Amino acid sequence: MSEIIALIPARGGSKAIPRKNIKSLDGKPLIAWTIEAALQSGQFSQVIVSTDNQEIAQVSREWGAQVPFIRPTELAQDDSTQISVVTHAIRWLESHEHIQPNYVMLLQPTSPLRTAEDIVAAIKIAKTRDAIAVVSVCPAVHHPYLTKRVSENGTLDDFMPDHLTDLRRQVLPPVYTLNGAIYLNRRESLLHDRMFLPQGTCAYIMPPERSLDIDSPWDFYLADLILRDNYEHRIP
Repeated sequence: MSEIIALIPARGGSKAIPRKNIKSLDGKPLIAWTIEAALQSGQFSQVIVSTDNQEIAQVSREWGAQVPFIRPTELAQDDSTQISVVTHAIRWLESHEHIQPNYVMLLQPTSPLRTAEDIVAAIKIAKTRDAIAVVSVCPAVHHPYLTKRVSENGTLDDFMPDHLTDLRRQVLPPVYTLNGAIYLNRRESLLHDRMFLPQGTCAYIMPPERSLDIDSPWDFYLADLILRDNYEHRIP
């Protein structure tokens, strides 16, 4: 695995949390937490931010990331897909800098609790297993066997019909959910399959306390509380 590039997507438009990617979180811009984790991991030939916004670009450079291009407006809309953002970056690097990394790791800035150690561990799985992709997950909060539907007449029906008679969590099969923190993919697969979870994707399991994905002001508030608490209880 000779070359891995970190790609941090950060568009300027954010309706739920205005200027979200550069909003202060425990004294740092939100995006800075991801940039720092990527740089501290020591795993990447480049840490690149893909953004359509000049202010985000400037803040990202101040925190040590590279911003070699400004993302086209058509790739910064509400319905723009992350896979399109990643493939654009891959094609740009190939045509402008003649760079063809073996792997690309997508690191969303909305996962500020992800650590450098998480990044290193995910890459270790890819190296050990020669994986086509490694994606981070965490234990599901609500087991799908315990979920229900409400019928038209207001009664509860099983969402996933099953013959289990014992629904204690201790005996249910473990299930996991994507937490959005790490997507590590082979470059060729991203361009050919155009997906982050191709057949054969390996899991990197993260604990719930590092799996918060900021999608609302409440999530932002929780992340700020967690980071402040971590700082206050940090061992000197």
